[in-house]
Amino acid sequence: MIKVNARATFSQEGPFKLTTIERRNLQPHDVLIEIKYAGICHSDIHTARGEWGPVNYPLVPGHEIAGIVSQVGSEVSKYSVGDRVGVGCLVDSCGECSNCHKGEEQYCLNGSTGTYGAIDRHGHYTQGGYSTHIVVTEDFVVRIPDAIALDAAAPLLCAGITTYSPLRHWGAAPGKKVAVVGLGGLGHMAVKIAHAMGSEVTVLSQSLKKKEDGLQLGADHYYATSDQETFKQLAGSFDLIINTVSAQINIDAYLSLLALDGTLVNVGAPADPLAVNVFSLIGHRRSFAGSMIGGIRETQEMLDFCAEHNIASEIEVISADQIDEAWERVLASDVRYRFVIDISTMGNE
Repeated sequence: MIKVNARATFSQEGPFKLTTIERRNLQPHDVLIEIKYAGICHSDIHTARGEWGPVNYPLVPGHEIAGIVSQVGSEVSKYSVGDRVGVGCLVDSCGECSNCHKGEEQYCLNGSTGTYGAIDRHGHYTQGGYSTHIVVTEDFVVRIPDAIALDAAAPLLCAGITTYSPLRHWGAAPGKKVAVVGLGGLGHMAVKIAHAMGSEVTVLSQSLKKKEDGLQLGADHYYATSDQETFKQLAGSFDLIINTVSAQINIDAYLSLLALDGTLVNVGAPADPLAVNVFSLIGHRRSFAGSMIGGIRETQEMLDFCAEHNIASEIEVISADQIDEAWERVLASDVRYRFVIDISTMGNE
């Protein structure tokens, strides 16, 4: 086994502590990645605090990983030492079911393997990117284009693909009106990507305090949802709404903003169920849907799209000693728009 430094949380309350974890020795198709940057995702907090189910502590979160290949297995054909690469939310899947054959490994019928908090096919408990190195099979590694800086690329491995996938699937394009609920880590990427796809983009946020940011990121319009006139004014307006918030909202109110055959897609993942009145759907043949990250092929497509359109996440780089503070700021919505850990600050135990 390969011992590496990491930051782990040992309980729901935290805090993070410097520790060492073990990575498996390279199998023939494995890649050893020296992690340079790791993004902080709200999912890390939900998971570590037991909001999505029981946790096996200690836990090393992190599924927005950007780094450099430092070693490859004997049969690796896709990557070489020195390549700029990334790892997202998945590190494996069965590779045999119909969804895997379609390139939709995130929907693996036999259960995909998460980057942290899962048991892999080798029987190891997966640990994530708040660490100096990770070992991943080459089929779950993606190439980061030279046009995207590694620190700004890291959040694309979750926030980028989580928003790109539904925008692509539900046809964001010129002539389409797309609304984005929330302008946070996910929302700001949704705005950038939808704009690059040619859609008319509207941000729906609780207040107007980020309006200037939203317009600079590519939004055409910006409305405060705390103003009930917003829902009257925009009724029946949108072809597609991407809900990025991980909190309770009035789904029926947002469904009323959809045009005929419009779709509201949830990518935020609140811990509690969301209520929907069926009459909000049947009146105008509206749909309420969900979307979870993307497959490996689509993740690479997203990275190439972002490179072509000069898109990257807006980030604040922090040291490993600032993780606890950053988590509290995420919960307070005090980040514009993604924290990224500089792994060179990880330190020695």
